[in-house]
Amino acid sequence: MAASPEAASAPEPDAVARALDDAHRREWARVLAATVRVAGDLDLAEECTQDAYVRALEAWGREGVPRNAGAWLTTAARRLALDRHRRATTLRGKVPLLVEDALPVPGVEEAVLERLEQEDVVAAGGEVPDDRLRLVFTCCHPALAREAQVALTLRLVCGLSTAEIARAFLVPEATMTARVTRAKKKIAAARIPYREPRGHELAERLDAVLTVLHLVLTTGHTAPSGEGLVRGDLVDRALHLTRELLRLMPDERELRALLGLGLLARARSVTRTDAGGAFVPLEEQDRTRWDAALVAEGEAQVRAALRGGLPGRFALQAAIAAAHTTAPSFAATDWAEVVVLYDLLGRAWPSPVVALNRAVAVAFRDGPQAGLAAVEEVATAYGDALAGYHYLPAARADLLRRLGRRGEAAAAYGAALVRCDNEAERAFLRRRLAEVGEPPAAGGAVGR
Repeated sequence: MAASPEAASAPEPDAVARALDDAHRREWARVLAATVRVAGDLDLAEECTQDAYVRALEAWGREGVPRNAGAWLTTAARRLALDRHRRATTLRGKVPLLVEDALPVPGVEEAVLERLEQEDVVAAGGEVPDDRLRLVFTCCHPALAREAQVALTLRLVCGLSTAEIARAFLVPEATMTARVTRAKKKIAAARIPYREPRGHELAERLDAVLTVLHLVLTTGHTAPSGEGLVRGDLVDRALHLTRELLRLMPDERELRALLGLGLLARARSVTRTDAGGAFVPLEEQDRTRWDAALVAEGEAQVRAALRGGLPGRFALQAAIAAAHTTAPSFAATDWAEVVVLYDLLGRAWPSPVVALNRAVAVAFRDGPQAGLAAVEEVATAYGDALAGYHYLPAARADLLRRLGRRGEAAAAYGAALVRCDNEAERAFLRRRLAEVGEPPAAGGAVGR
């Protein structure tokens, strides 16, 4: 049933803008996924979803913010998609369909919307009960390259801009635009259906889905750009979709591990920034403020994931997160265990980021001098891959600061600032830079 647009009174423009921004964060994926079933084409669905948000700005400013913003936007986007098909009947046969059923003929929009709304009520009876999860599986079709799967999911399911995704991948925006465009065209050309995968297809796409859900989680845990450090809506979305998938595949240990990892990350969200919004490193966080219920649930999921065989890459990451949450204090962390876990993770999932994280753990196990040497080894081995990664100079800066090498630390903090696009992290880096003093004259160019 369509949402009622009732509202007590027309709100102020700022209130409408805030409501629309909140609806974009919370409802984008749901609205888009529901619209795909009508549009039959990802590009058309995305255009109609965007147009629905534009129309909402005017309508809500005139009539007030509806009680159910998501339902209002979904109905608006679906109507726009139906209208586009009605006005382009001559092109109807040329539109590549993502859905199995034929598109409705003109003049039956109300009946179609009523049928879709009824389907929404009973959708939980299907193998994949969430429209957003269906969209994830569509984006993760094996016909697409893995990098395209991840990029397309972030764009469509998370509503991230192409620029944000490019920063997360450390590639130019033009490169990411081309990647997303090619993925959409591939889906259209291959006539990849928008539907729940069957039996063996679930298993075939699981690793890809885990990869994209993990990236959604990490993007939400530390936003690549913007004012805030944490995108709680993305973290919660990843957790919700992971739970839904776990209901379908309860014996998948890596899926359970990803849920545990996400829960432990969410448990610490409130302590990762200070009152002014600046990033707070793990060693300075108040552990008494961590969400104890989420920690307990997360650790239970991790323990379950580690039982029954060799751990995979998500189980190892979850085990590292659990090593931090189970320690009564930062100083009491079992850094020897953490380094061993990173060694195992590096073999299961070789990457420059894992190597850098291991080097930082070495610093806490063996001291800052040993850690600095490990960081420099990573920089030598993966220099090109980490060229735009601000955590490399930030890690170097922190170790130099601990060693009392203030001038070098200042230059490294300056290099990290050049690379960093998140304001919460920039505030922390500026504070550290003030502590060690301004970098030398040439320091501003470091990292360019």
